[in-house]
Amino acid sequence: MIFNEKIECADAKALKTIQSERLINTISYVYKNAPFYQKRFAQHGISPEDIKSIDDITKLPFTIKDDLRDNYPFGLLSKNLRDIQEIHVSSGTTGNPTTVGYSKEDIDLWAEVVARCLCCSGAIPGDMIQVAYGYGLFTGGLGFHYGSLKLGLTIIPCSSGQTKRQLKILQDFKPRILACTPSYSLYMAETAKEMGIDTKKNSWEIGILGAEPWSEAMRKEIENKWAISALDIYGLSEIIGPGVANECQHKSGLHVASDVFYPEVIDPKTNKPADNGTPGELVFTTITKTGMPLIRYRTRDIVTLNHEKCQCGRTSPRISKILGRTDDMIIVRGINVFPSQIEEVLLNTEGTEPHYQLVVTREKGLDELEVLVELNESFFSDEVKNLQNFEKKIAKEIQSVLSVSVKVRLVEPKTIERSEGKAKRVIDKRSL
Repeated sequence: MIFNEKIECADAKALKTIQSERLINTISYVYKNAPFYQKRFAQHGISPEDIKSIDDITKLPFTIKDDLRDNYPFGLLSKNLRDIQEIHVSSGTTGNPTTVGYSKEDIDLWAEVVARCLCCSGAIPGDMIQVAYGYGLFTGGLGFHYGSLKLGLTIIPCSSGQTKRQLKILQDFKPRILACTPSYSLYMAETAKEMGIDTKKNSWEIGILGAEPWSEAMRKEIENKWAISALDIYGLSEIIGPGVANECQHKSGLHVASDVFYPEVIDPKTNKPADNGTPGELVFTTITKTGMPLIRYRTRDIVTLNHEKCQCGRTSPRISKILGRTDDMIIVRGINVFPSQIEEVLLNTEGTEPHYQLVVTREKGLDELEVLVELNESFFSDEVKNLQNFEKKIAKEIQSVLSVSVKVRLVEPKTIERSEGKAKRVIDKRSL
């Protein structure tokens, strides 16, 4: 099932016409209604008349997360506050958090794009969905809620946490679809095992998992533990929340709602468009939002972009799974390191659990990277000598991928703190 076949299967020419019309209207709209963009455009010598098609998007300046923080709380709104129907706030690690305002039209739009994602995953009207993303200021839970209502699903609004209760609901209500972070799905599997629940005999058929980068190896781990089809959903609060892109059952990239969120991939060093199929930083322009449209917003996510028609029939461009981030990338002795690279090694190593943490320190001016790895219970009972050899083996595998030496420390099962939301993968103790 395709939710909006006319748009999702539009040919390239028709889609470009839609994108061009919407970009022209959006630029005119923010120029009239958003003081931030009036000033930003003036600084770059841009006026709405300069934008005649979607091809002119590269003439426009970028927007970055610091712009949202510097204009906290409402400096990027394009509507009066009384016309904003909903506000979400990110958790933010430093300085001001980011605030996002939604007009009534934006809420309707949000429901539409999440409904598309649900259909893309295989949901059909009448299905029951267990939403284990957080509700509230985090956009995950409510985004899924609105889209599920739009599609006609039966919603169990569990929110995150209360894992044993989540598992009881799974057993008693028998929902077909699970929506949560990938790391939380593994945590639930671990808890289910402790409770004596057979995870391969459950009602879930589809897992729509996002809010954090995860590897193909983790997908296999989740699918093996739960006997489900695990699909990636992509979104970020600044753009709208969940609903920006989603995998179909072919799992060959995430379909972008490019009539709503126009994607670009740039070289983060030069800020120029990346070559087709080359990894680069994902940039979005919202071309239909009215509450807080963003122009060329730099997501810091590293992806590739594919414009070929998918086997599912959709013609929308597809982004790869997130390959890493420019801002959670660790630079160790001049080498760029992404947690996802290490995750891939660990999850392809027999005897390890899908729980790990990277600790970066600096001793006498030299960076050191330590990888904490949880062992499977059966492996941890081995002799100390065997464990030491196993540490060396993992360290060698990681070094072959990263081209930088690491220290591996095996830890007991359940040693690394679990998360009911996004997993904390990196602890950087350096004074940078």
